[in-house]
Parts: sequence; C-alpha cells; structure tokens
Amino acid sequence: MLNLFEVIETNNMIEHERLDVRTITMGISLLDCCDSDLNKLNEKIYEKITKYASKLVETGESIARDFGVPIVNKRISVTPIGLIGGCACKSPKDFVTIAKTLDRAANKVGVNFIGGYSALVSKGMTAADENLIRSIPEALACTERVCSSVNVASTRTGLNMDAVRLMGEVVLETAKATSKQDSLGCAKLVVFCNAPDDNPFMAGAFHGVTEEDAIINVGVSGPGVVKVALEKARGENFEVLCETIKKTAFKITRVGQLVAQEASKRLGIPFGIIDLSLAPTPAVGDSVAEILEEIGLERVGAPGTTAALAMLNDQVKKGGVMASSYVGGLSGAFIPVSEDQGMIDAVTAQALTIEKLEAMTCVCSVGLDMIAIPGDTSASTISGIIADEAAIGMINQKTTAVRVIPVIGKKVGDTVEFGGLLGYAPVMPVNRFSCEKFVNRGGRIPAPIHSFKN
Repeated sequence: MLNLFEVIETNNMIEHERLDVRTITMGISLLDCCDSDLNKLNEKIYEKITKYASKLVETGESIARDFGVPIVNKRISVTPIGLIGGCACKSPKDFVTIAKTLDRAANKVGVNFIGGYSALVSKGMTAADENLIRSIPEALACTERVCSSVNVASTRTGLNMDAVRLMGEVVLETAKATSKQDSLGCAKLVVFCNAPDDNPFMAGAFHGVTEEDAIINVGVSGPGVVKVALEKARGENFEVLCETIKKTAFKITRVGQLVAQEASKRLGIPFGIIDLSLAPTPAVGDSVAEILEEIGLERVGAPGTTAALAMLNDQVKKGGVMASSYVGGLSGAFIPVSEDQGMIDAVTAQALTIEKLEAMTCVCSVGLDMIAIPGDTSASTISGIIADEAAIGMINQKTTAVRVIPVIGKKVGDTVEFGGLLGYAPVMPVNRFSCEKFVNRGGRIPAPIHSFKN
C-alpha cells in the first residue's frame, strides 16, 4: 500500500536531484467516433477529448501541490488516426482537418501535447494509412501541439520497406514545411519498430486498440537521482553498482505509482502503466550521459559505452518492476542528443557519432532520438537510417525509433536551438554514401525466424 511517507522519503531527490514526474498522459479511445461524414467525425473527436480531459491539467497541478512532486507535462494520446479517419478521409487534406481538430481540443483542455496522429503499417499500408502519412508535413506545420508517429516494422511482421522509403520523404518534407522554425516539425515525428500501445512519452504516444476507453499512464524520470546515488558508490565493484541503480529505480517508480493512482482516483479513469524512463533534460545534472560517465567513461562514446548503457537499462527495469505491477511503455534509459547536455558535450568533443549512437540503441529504450543532421541530407539516406534502426528492433524483439531532424539551411558544425525540454543540438554528420538503390527495391523484409512462435 502506497502512502505519503514514501513521497516524503524522496523529498531530497525532488528538491536537489531533479526527480520529476515527466508526464501524466491520458489515453483516449476514438473508436466510437468513427463516421463516414468528415464534419461529424471531427465534431465527435473534439467532443470526446474535451469531455474526458477537461480536468486533466487541473488534476495534475493539484496533485503536484498536494504531494510536492513536480509534474512537468500533462498530455493526451488517442487511437491512431489512420484507423479512425479511414472511412471519412479520402485525401491527405481530409486528414489535416483532423490534425487541426486534435490541436484545437488540446488547446482547449490545456495539455502540452497530443499524440496519436499515427499509422501502423509494419506489414502494409491501406489507402487511409498512406493518405495520413502524406499529410504529416502539412499537419505538423499548421498545428502546435500535435505529435505524429508511424510504426513501419515489427518482430512479428517484418519491415515494410515501402513505408520506410515513404517516411524518408515525409521526414524531409516536414523539415522543409517547418524550415522557418529550424525544422521543428521533425521533433514531433517519430518512426517506430515494435511501437508500444501504452507509451506516455511524446512524440510516439498513441492509445492502442487493446486498451480501455480511457486510461492514465505516467512517465517518471530521474537521471539526476541515479547519478547522485552512483557518486556515493565510486570505486565499488559492479555488484554494488547494480544494487545501487536498482534501489534508486525502485524509489523513483514508487513516486510515479503514487501519482498515477492518485490521478486515476481523482479523474475516475483506470490506471494503466508506469513508464520508468531516465528521460534527460538540457539542464546540467539531469543527464543520462553523465550517469554513464560516472560509471567510468571519460566521455560517452568511448569504448565500453554500450556495455555501460546495457547494464544501466537492465538495472533500471529490474528496480522498476519490483516497485509496480504495471511497468510498461518504454521504461529504461533515453539517449536523445538535443535533450541531454552530456550527449551534446560528447558530440562537440567528437567522442560520439551517429554510428556509435546506433550501436547504443541495441540496448537502450528507444533509438536515434532528437538528432540534428544537415538539411541537404537526401530522403533515401534518411530512409536508410530508419531501416537500420528498425532492423535492430525487429531482430532483437525490442522497440526502436528514429527521430532525426534534417535542419534546412544548416550544415555540420552548426547548432540549432529548439527551446524548452527539446534543448539545442549540434548538427551531426551522416554517411554520404548512397543507399538509394537499396531503399527503392520496395516490398517487405521478412520477419526473422524467431518470430514464428505459434
């Protein structure tokens, strides 16, 4: 049974070590909003979101005051719009109207972001899926709070290379459509393999079709807390190191569990999962890179980085699952470049490259995240990056993702400012050799043999 004492015990973490609840995300099913009339569809979507989430922000703020736990974001995720809009939307323009409706609803209830402008195309694309995907550049350019994701691969179905090729083009078009904002639209677009149905973090959150009508998922973050704990274990062996990480992750997760259960009770909506992800911010002392360096690396990217990250990710999960029966989402360590000052410093020092980041994604929670690349990068090269990352997820039965930002007008060595939690990033070089013939083959890379488990 959770009680207030457990929050008081972590008060020092909150005040001095940057522990926070990164997000309370309300998942809302829009399956009952489907309609062949586009205007009626939009009306139903707006009415349901504003009805269910009307008190989400107010509730999050009241819990933060009552328990003294910072709750940084309040967000909404909805059923993938590629499924909801299929009957009414006959063109990309039609889907854009839904994006505007989502944005209007998010603005009405006051949430930071709304996710679920999404398509699930790991095996093939319907006409509706393709129309939604082609609408993404305009949708993200004309909205403020809408986030988009596309799942192009899974361990069970394989890798849809037609979707991969299209997403390379869409990422580049999104960059161009938001070029006046340093291609910020790409920061709200993520391409997945094995996307989870209950992820509370943006930009990849959507409400899975197997979920309840509405659900509360909470994402907790505490890289600063873990770093401070590890400082007390300097010089100790790996057994002590691992125990320290597990115990710290346990305490962090218990705070999230309390907040999630309280939000569920006050809103009258079932509790879903706790996502324990070490999600950094640009603030000094709130960095996954600094944790890895505390473990013993001179800089992230040095030999041993992947092993250190694998250990960190595993121990975080082990500690988390002991603290809550419902740990889900992504849960582990995020390694976004722009959102982590230690990662930025490692890139600037030339210790960290995209290739090393790709190796690290084999053992982290997500993938290539918030990486600024030159604006003249070709669509086929972006598709190749997506294909590589999706292959890692497909073969290793894990979630991987790509959120790269080809910043129009920027070149290697330049810096781009995104602001807020998105931070800033140095533009990183990409391999300039072409993969165009590979990407343009079309079709599907089959699922791995170990996917056949019936």
